[in-house]
Amino acid sequence: MIRKILIHPDPRLKKVCAALPDISDELRTLADDMLETMYAAPGIGLAAPQLGILDRIIVLDCEKEDAATPKPMVMVNPRIIGSSDDTNVYDEGCLSIPDQYAEVTRPKEVRVEWLDLDGNLQEQDMDGLWATCVQHEIDHLEGKLFIDYLKPLKRQMITRKMQKLKREMARA
Repeated sequence: MIRKILIHPDPRLKKVCAALPDISDELRTLADDMLETMYAAPGIGLAAPQLGILDRIIVLDCEKEDAATPKPMVMVNPRIIGSSDDTNVYDEGCLSIPDQYAEVTRPKEVRVEWLDLDGNLQEQDMDGLWATCVQHEIDHLEGKLFIDYLKPLKRQMITRKMQKLKREMARA
């Protein structure tokens, strides 16, 4: 089921999410809905708070080429357990901040730990777009948006555009 994605500013996007104590069928259904919503948007990552659900679960798939086989990932209680000193600058966007992009500097490589939907602990090194995306989505679980990395003036400008967009959507 495709769900509605919250648009910034929304107070739920600024909340820290609680860790999930266990894996349930309800959580598996949420993960399926999150993947379906992400692909339909279209996007390469989505965090539960973007749907108004304050749980520590994210989905991502950074295989962007049309001919590429999708590689959907679901991460429950993800956390970064290591990162490189080398950084990468990427022009980031967000499904909760549509059509707005800005350069964000993040570690180039990260080691991530999470639970899969069977409750097994997983660990993986990620680099490039995958590293950027997983860091962006984990930020959502901490109540942080990519615009929080920007200078105040640029952040305010984007926020005003989103407020205007929300007013237009409410009228439609």
